[in-house]
Amino acid sequence: MKELQYLNKYFIKYKFHFLLGILITIVAQIFSLFTPKLVSQSFAAIESFHANNMSSAMIKAELIENILWIIGTTLIAGILTFLMRQTLIVMSRHVEFDLKNEVFQHYEVLDQNFYKQNRTGDLMNRISEDVAKVRMYVGPAVMYTINTFIRFTVVIIYMYNVSPLLTLYTILPLPILSFIIFRLSSEINKRSTTFQQYLSKISSFTQEIFSGIRVVKAYALEKQYQEEIVDLAKESKTKSMSLARVQSLFGPLMIALIGVSNLVVIYFGGLMYIEGDIKSIGTIAEFILYVNMLTWPVASIGWVSSLVQEAEASQKRINEFLKVSPEIKNKAKENTRIEGEIEFRNVSYTYEDTDITALKNISFKVKKGETLAILGQTGSGKSSILSLITRLYDIKEGEINIDGKAIDQVNLYDLRNSIGIVPQDAFLFSDTIKNNIKFGKEDATDEEVMEAAKKAVVHNNIMHFNLQYETMLGERGITLSGGQKQRVSIARAIIKNPPILLFDDCLSAVDTETEEQILNNLLQISKDKTTIIVSHRVSSAKNADKIIILEEGQIIQEGSHNQLINQPGYYADLYMKQLSEKELN
Repeated sequence: MKELQYLNKYFIKYKFHFLLGILITIVAQIFSLFTPKLVSQSFAAIESFHANNMSSAMIKAELIENILWIIGTTLIAGILTFLMRQTLIVMSRHVEFDLKNEVFQHYEVLDQNFYKQNRTGDLMNRISEDVAKVRMYVGPAVMYTINTFIRFTVVIIYMYNVSPLLTLYTILPLPILSFIIFRLSSEINKRSTTFQQYLSKISSFTQEIFSGIRVVKAYALEKQYQEEIVDLAKESKTKSMSLARVQSLFGPLMIALIGVSNLVVIYFGGLMYIEGDIKSIGTIAEFILYVNMLTWPVASIGWVSSLVQEAEASQKRINEFLKVSPEIKNKAKENTRIEGEIEFRNVSYTYEDTDITALKNISFKVKKGETLAILGQTGSGKSSILSLITRLYDIKEGEINIDGKAIDQVNLYDLRNSIGIVPQDAFLFSDTIKNNIKFGKEDATDEEVMEAAKKAVVHNNIMHFNLQYETMLGERGITLSGGQKQRVSIARAIIKNPPILLFDDCLSAVDTETEEQILNNLLQISKDKTTIIVSHRVSSAKNADKIIILEEGQIIQEGSHNQLINQPGYYADLYMKQLSEKELN
């Protein structure tokens, strides 16, 4: 129960629902206990008919009165039980809502390293399957535990008042029950944890395959992955069946123990009646009803124990992530106004997960309104610079300053809100084209959306779709071509109108003519903005105020376009090579 202590804050938050549920449960159990007592009185009345020669009319009247009381109290108990479920189960839904939001919000603040180390399917499983298991603990498990405890307490008190000795005989099987539950609960916990882990494996595997289904089909690997999912499913089934076998022991054992209790009541109750320790046969009937009233609570102990063990395993998995502290923290409490000046001073960076040094002693400065182009071969560290500017990672060597202030002293949310970034791998959401563009500015008008699309040279493509800007995109924007996705991403950054624009090789999938149109538009857009363009093409860099060339994480050349084409080296060679390719085309 240690892991489930995390949920105590929610019980405190919804204490009104919790306490009201307990109160209703107590009252419901009191009303449910009228029936055994009234049955006992009815038997006593029938016995007195023969013993005292009472009139049948009086006995009938008393029996009818008892029946009406039984119907009335049963109805009231039923209504109160309904209200109990409404109170406690509704509370569990509130807790489920809050816990899912808490997990999701925590996911949002965790850094890139966390997502590199954990698979998407596992993250999804913890916020869906695991939270659902926890809800079953907060709702049904807690409700039936309260119900069982109160019913046991009230019933045992009533039974003791009627016959202490017969009560003792009746509860004799309960220690056996407690021992069985103790032994089986630990086993359920182990098997439930293993089963949840296999569910996460299946979720991660299928999510990855569905995301890359085009590649799977292109390489005709359907059969291979089908065999893999069958193997995973078989392993999961084995774990599930192992868990089910243990859980299935509870029901029969509970019923058997209740049956034994009934036999005990009949046997010892009969002996006590013969010896005169019990004055009425109705007492035996009353005790049988009491025992049967305990049937479901006792039977539910096993089920509730199973729920608690599964919830414990699930909450442990949830807590593992909730305890992960984000490496990237917002140290600035006050808002920061971003003008756009960016400076790197002797910055070096090594990725922790791969131990690859991406940048080595990098220094440059981009003033507000200037454009910097970064060129270099794949793996030279170009994208790493943009990741550091957006604080997806924090440096340990050197300094990065924004408007003269250390980047970690700038308000993180103001920094990112002041940046419009177009990543190398354009990511679009499963939504309309319009909403994907408006992602950069949620309150943008339709006119602003169209204007941004025109500047990104994607408006005409959109207008050819049947639903135009209302066209729904598939997962990750699969409806669009690579070039169209890049241009929609550019439109999303443009519409934001931020002081800093970062373009990470975002024109690689467009033709040279379209690239030229977009670059001309960007020249106008970026006049008063700090712009950094990462590219493999000289055409994307030639109009920049400053160009730096990276090789293995180091700056090997820097200057303007005119300066660099007149210097022997990487830039001049690339310029001549791409110029020749253009002439050939």
